[in-house]
Amino acid sequence: MAEKTYAMALRETIASEMRREPDMIIIGEDVGSQGGIYGVTKGFSAEFGADRVINAPISESAHIGIGLGAACCGIPMMIELQYWDFALVAADQLINQVAKTRFVFGIESKIPLVIRSQEGTGRGNGATHSQSVETMLMHFPGLKVVCPSSANDAAGLLRTAMRDPDPVCFFEHKLLYHNNKEDVNEDPDFMIPFGQARILREGTDCTVVATMLYVHRALEAADILAQEGISVEVVDPRTLVPFDYDTVVESVKKTGRLVIAHEAHKTAGWGAEVAAQVTERAFDYLAAPPLRLGALACPIPFNPFLEKTVLPSVQQIVEAVREQMKR
Repeated sequence: MAEKTYAMALRETIASEMRREPDMIIIGEDVGSQGGIYGVTKGFSAEFGADRVINAPISESAHIGIGLGAACCGIPMMIELQYWDFALVAADQLINQVAKTRFVFGIESKIPLVIRSQEGTGRGNGATHSQSVETMLMHFPGLKVVCPSSANDAAGLLRTAMRDPDPVCFFEHKLLYHNNKEDVNEDPDFMIPFGQARILREGTDCTVVATMLYVHRALEAADILAQEGISVEVVDPRTLVPFDYDTVVESVKKTGRLVIAHEAHKTAGWGAEVAAQVTERAFDYLAAPPLRLGALACPIPFNPFLEKTVLPSVQQIVEAVREQMKR
């Protein structure tokens, strides 16, 4: 184990896998010349060469289309988008081609393709550079959706993604790159299986489910509530597809209460599916209906003060749990 930032864990995992797999290629805007906008691929051109770390023009549909075609030919591919918002530019390639190719040509075929980028708020990037689109991609069978909240999880989940025969959409949060730092497993074969949630804090009174940045806000809320004698269990699903509903359901059977907090819009956000699944599977165990927290139904503002007003806060998580405890 060695202490690393979230960005460093990603960078070293990618480099390790590229050394292990000499045919692997990375394509993206400025991935070679600048190492991407957050420096995750910094120095890769010098080590792996311009044939394997390819600076691409501004055409996300071309990036993903090339990645799919090469992956279909057995070449392990990683596509780095500058922002997950830009996946919408390539929606046809991503949803109608990448997600469906293995089904069309038979499950015995392999599509070793990882599409990764960052998303979320916290830097005042405005309405078209601050969205959380992971919920949208959950809807289309054929795509795996991964959302690590910590440096160690980022390393273990990314290695799993890079060895997976299915296309994987790998979500990173812009505020975690340099703000999250922890001990990271340096084993070159360290992998975290998809579909295994992690309980970061044991509790008995209420379950809080969150991903990425909101895992840390949920833990902060749990600390505040502990001072009031309220015991909160914090669950990080880590992957949205596949989703470990069993762990969440068992947690709710213990606590009897559920709060889901995410940065995506509340309306039709992934929290709605979790609430529905828990209600269907553990209705008789619920002391209160599940509560969901998500962004308000408006574009994310550019102004950092306005940005905060449309997003769930730590205090709102605290208040949601308090509300659950009154029922």
